[in-house]
Amino acid sequence: MAEFTLHCFAESGNSYKVALLLTLCGGDWKPERVAFFGGETRTADYRKVNVMGEAPVLRHHRPDGDFILSQSGAILIYLSRRFGRFGHETEAEEFEILRWILFDNHKLTGNTASERFMRFFRKKVGDPAAEFIYARAKDSWRILDAHLSDRDWVAAPRPTVADISLCGYLFWPDQIDVNWNDYPAIARWLDRIRNLPGWAPPEALMPSGL
Repeated sequence: MAEFTLHCFAESGNSYKVALLLTLCGGDWKPERVAFFGGETRTADYRKVNVMGEAPVLRHHRPDGDFILSQSGAILIYLSRRFGRFGHETEAEEFEILRWILFDNHKLTGNTASERFMRFFRKKVGDPAAEFIYARAKDSWRILDAHLSDRDWVAAPRPTVADISLCGYLFWPDQIDVNWNDYPAIARWLDRIRNLPGWAPPEALMPSGL
């Protein structure tokens, strides 16, 4: 049995964050497909796995029993501590990482994932609510681009889980309707992430939820 099981699906940027970190750290893990588009996360059985009805969910198979954790930000911090990689070295870095993970969850991923779902998967381009969320996503991209204009990584002089969190939905430019040439600092940063040893795209790491 693998040390970790990740309930996930390839279209989920939040799942990808965890799958990517596990891969970059050389973790012993396996994906467990979540049939999201078939409604699995709304079933009673899945709510026993995660009462929030979301993916990803990490199962760490430990000698004292399975440790089960949901919410990508919490999982990233847990795995960073477990592997001793992509974490903080100082107290200031610890809270800078947390600051950007919270920004990502609330702003960047929150809006980017929502606009992608509405405008790409549900074909609601032009819908006022979808376009409002799209505008909010672009605001978040501008903030990240400005922050990265004079630095290589988000929260420290090296990649951390803040970078892994923020990049989760950004490798689908066509699906989120963005040209990264308009955000050159983000474009360079995404290239740096692609060049991390072991990097792979979401479709190479996880099964589809379709």
